[in-house]
Amino acid sequence: MTRLPGKGSRGIVLGNTEGVTLLCITAAGPLSGAVTAYGAKNAVLKQMAACLLASGEHTLTHVPNISDVATMGELLEYLGCSVHLNDRHELTIVVPPTSELRPSAPEHLFKAMRASLVVMGPLLARCHEVTMALPGGDDFGSRPINFHTDGLTAMGATFTNDATKIRATTGRRLQGTRFTLEYPS
Repeated sequence: MTRLPGKGSRGIVLGNTEGVTLLCITAAGPLSGAVTAYGAKNAVLKQMAACLLASGEHTLTHVPNISDVATMGELLEYLGCSVHLNDRHELTIVVPPTSELRPSAPEHLFKAMRASLVVMGPLLARCHEVTMALPGGDDFGSRPINFHTDGLTAMGATFTNDATKIRATTGRRLQGTRFTLEYPS
């Protein structure tokens, strides 16, 4: 083990045990201060998409100021919403009436992140149609979209896909159903 400079027995100890690097830090005294915790990215992106379900003003709080939130904001703006994140990490989304929502957006907005897929359900519910590019985002390996498409099909949506786009329509309101996932998501 290697001991880095510290007072007495205090300090940082580095070691390697059975191929695992260890880092032990011994505190020199109590810590104090304040830390602000913001919401989880994966939660806020879904909450942003859920705002599409109802016209009007929606405010989300403790929103992290990260690129995926900005990208989802750009997508919502293209769809017809107004989106503003203030310096207090409050995100205001104003959703227009259904007649003013766009049920599609340019390919680059859907390809910019995996979470773009979550606008599909709300747009189908409000507009009865949606056309979108297959989602992009980080490459964590295979992450199929069939959970979304199978669930929405069970609710009454019809899908037509090609190599780059998904188009979904429903001639009526989506109907509630019971749906079992193949495995936990």
